[in-house]
Amino acid sequence: MVLFGVLLLAFAVFIYLSSASNQKEEYYDHLKKEAITKANMLLDAKVPPNVLQLIYKNADNALFEEEVAIYDTAFQLQYHDAVDIDKVKESREMINRIIREQEIRFEQGSLQVVGFLYEHQGRHYVITAAASDRYGLQRLEGLKYSLIFSYIGIIGLTLVAGYFFVGRALKPVEEMVDKVEEITATNLDLRVPVQNEKDEIGELATTFNKMLDRLENSFDAQKYFVSNISHELRTPLSTIVGELQIALTKDRTIPEYKEVIALALNDAKRMVRLSNGLLDLAKASYDQTEIGRKELRIDELLMDARDAVIKSTEGYQVDIQFEREIEDDDFISMNGNEYLLKVAFINLMENACKFSADHHCTVSINYRESHLVLRFTDKGIGIAPDDLPNIFAAFYRGANKDFTAGNGIGLSLTQRILWMHQSTIAVTSRLQEGSTFTVEMPHV
Repeated sequence: MVLFGVLLLAFAVFIYLSSASNQKEEYYDHLKKEAITKANMLLDAKVPPNVLQLIYKNADNALFEEEVAIYDTAFQLQYHDAVDIDKVKESREMINRIIREQEIRFEQGSLQVVGFLYEHQGRHYVITAAASDRYGLQRLEGLKYSLIFSYIGIIGLTLVAGYFFVGRALKPVEEMVDKVEEITATNLDLRVPVQNEKDEIGELATTFNKMLDRLENSFDAQKYFVSNISHELRTPLSTIVGELQIALTKDRTIPEYKEVIALALNDAKRMVRLSNGLLDLAKASYDQTEIGRKELRIDELLMDARDAVIKSTEGYQVDIQFEREIEDDDFISMNGNEYLLKVAFINLMENACKFSADHHCTVSINYRESHLVLRFTDKGIGIAPDDLPNIFAAFYRGANKDFTAGNGIGLSLTQRILWMHQSTIAVTSRLQEGSTFTVEMPHV
């Protein structure tokens, strides 16, 4: 509003000053034309000077009539409308200046004065004319008050209209604020009303609702995550406590104590695997900009993952095969985080080995124009069709959960890591025939 008022004021001042300047220049031109007309009456029509003076004195507006004086270049007065009044008071310096500059224009009090060199029949004359532009000044005064009253009126109307329209425009914002104040962590299902999706307020409300959708999903996932963690940790802890309590009820033989220790150790190892999986899942949930990356050769990283799998579990076998010759190292390289990608590959290899009777996993390496393609294949028990849509959900365990121990974190963690590396993972499976996990990764 202040900016509009300043701009409007600047516009009004510009209009006034421009009008005043144009009015002044037009009156100078008018004075010059009147002076030339009177000079022609004197010099061409041979009207006697006393007649011209009589006409000047008897004019209705004699006080504001143009006063004309005609001199020759030697400063000899040829004619003057009113010598006794002599508004301009011409001097030798003024006449010389007019002869030198051809024409001068200046103001003298309320008078506008023009002096110019005039040629007539081979002779040069210096003519001056002076008058007050009474009517022009009156019109300019009227314009000034019109601009002032118009400015005040426009500002007033703008304030009234602004109050009305801004109130209407801000009403949806007020409703949004009221609704936002009602939203807490316990009722994230509430949404901000959207009146018009095409205007800026509607776009803001829609964007805010989408943010609430993400927050609600995040809170739900967090609740689900905490619930599953509690369940997964409670089971081995309860088992350990129960086994140790039973062992303390009476004295036992050394083999019996060893059996209790072995059972407790297995449950402790299960908790360690769960803790490691949770830590890796937390790392994979960091902001992507905070994850360190460097150029990696995926074949070398796969071999490191294979060595880790074979060393950690006796009997696991992993074969790595190239489906075709690698023509360029760039086809087998990508920018990524070495630790997280190794974790993802280990999860896929271990998953294939533990669900196969022969504990064997085959990794095939191929490439396309812009992507590296990895296939992790096993000949295990397969995945039930009903479980396929959910296998990448955290803590989800399908119908094959009784086949081997696990906590349901591995595939969810793997998908998260690959997503962070702009990669995709898909699975095909047949019961009792095996499964294939296909990973596509952009190479450098």
